[in-house]
Amino acid sequence: MRSYAWFSLMIMGLLTVGTYWLLQNTLPYPMQVISDAKLHIPDYFADHFSLSILNKSGITQYRIAAASMIHYEDDPETYALLLAIRAFTPGQPIVTATGKRARINDNGLILDLYNDARIVREASQTDPLIQADSQHFCVLIHDKIIKTEKPVKLLHGSLKMKANGMIYDNVIREIRLLAQVHGVLPTTSSPASRKPRQLMTDTFFSHDIHQPNS
Repeated sequence: MRSYAWFSLMIMGLLTVGTYWLLQNTLPYPMQVISDAKLHIPDYFADHFSLSILNKSGITQYRIAAASMIHYEDDPETYALLLAIRAFTPGQPIVTATGKRARINDNGLILDLYNDARIVREASQTDPLIQADSQHFCVLIHDKIIKTEKPVKLLHGSLKMKANGMIYDNVIREIRLLAQVHGVLPTTSSPASRKPRQLMTDTFFSHDIHQPNS
């Protein structure tokens, strides 16, 4: 009986020592916990990169290029310098958006362009070039919308506009200037209107803008 008791105690002791040993070898040490935490250091980067986004037919829908790109392990977003994104829509002029500094969200569908950001829609046979300048443009790739809440300048032929916000829909070719819109409308062929006309309004809405006949 006594030997059985000693045997039981020995087994319990071995189990206790074994459990302690397993815990010590499986649980991370304090220094290991610290080292596993994500830090604000680059985990990947690229210089002079270019990326094409294709539609289901394999045709280029967007082309993104930048002088440099960097991503930090503790930040889901990606940052780029001198970024340009070009949108290709069949039967429509190419639209290019640029910025000296850019931020791309974690799924790559939202691009924020900063510092001398610019949108250019190339001229077509019936419509002159359109250019918009601001300090920030947000490009929604999936919705094909470019917008800003910052002051913006819009040039469309001889049409010059200023506003405190803009939404450009590249699908339906729609431009909406928001809040404190000021502009100079071009002259028309009417004899009663030979001088440029001033425009002041809260919202300026235009669908598929075309230059008036001179």
